[in-house]
Amino acid sequence: MSNETVTGKVILACAGPGDPELITMKAARYLRQADVILTDRLVSDEILISHVQPYAKIIHVGKQCGRGTSTSQETINDLLVHYALSGKLVVRLKGGDVSIFSNILDELEALVSNHIPYEIIPGVTASLGAAACAGIPLTARNHATAVRFLTYYKSDIVSEEYWKELAETNDTLVFYMSSGALPKVVEKLTANNIDKNKLLAIIEQATTLFQKVHVTDLYEFENKFKQQSFISPSLIIIGKVVALHERFAWLMNSSSNEYYFKPMASQVISIRETDKLHKHVS
Repeated sequence: MSNETVTGKVILACAGPGDPELITMKAARYLRQADVILTDRLVSDEILISHVQPYAKIIHVGKQCGRGTSTSQETINDLLVHYALSGKLVVRLKGGDVSIFSNILDELEALVSNHIPYEIIPGVTASLGAAACAGIPLTARNHATAVRFLTYYKSDIVSEEYWKELAETNDTLVFYMSSGALPKVVEKLTANNIDKNKLLAIIEQATTLFQKVHVTDLYEFENKFKQQSFISPSLIIIGKVVALHERFAWLMNSSSNEYYFKPMASQVISIRETDKLHKHVS
């Protein structure tokens, strides 16, 4: 009897920004073949119901730091390695695109260190989905020269010199995971005299049935929105292109305040506990 270890494979794939139809055909194909799926919180339940086989193990490993409920990156890495070394086909399913503001580097390091084969499948990132569904072309001619993907959650990650550059550039600015820090973002940009023709759009739960788009002059933000909290996920677009929303918006704002992505109820702690926490899709 052979004692040779059969190594499986890990697929680093994307579910898109919310709308379940925005998943790629390749990612959907691998989900149908997978033995184990490690899924983020920002993945539509409909994707898991439609594309995952009944025998597959689904493990929820989302992060939700604002609510104190998150799966550690170390645990996620351990799960990937554990199941792949057990000979399983594992899909690591992330919201948006796998390479934009995700922890793909940590996961790649774990896979390479353990000689585990893998594939990376690109997808629709949140900024592209949100912009499309809000009717905001991010690099519209005569409105923007480029687009920058940014995040801001603490003061020491952006220098004062860079705030000045961001205020002066004609690039469209897209902030991920920054709605909680939005008052500070606006404060920094207005303090550096950002052009009044550059507007701010906050897009809640983009591409879903509960999408809402809020547009304002940055200098009016404090009066209109400073005390308002926005439903996660929310994406922020700043620039002259935001003015195009009024003309080209094609998806009506939802009247609902429901969460499309349900808040996490529990945390995956260890590999052993996944047998208790996982569910089978029926």
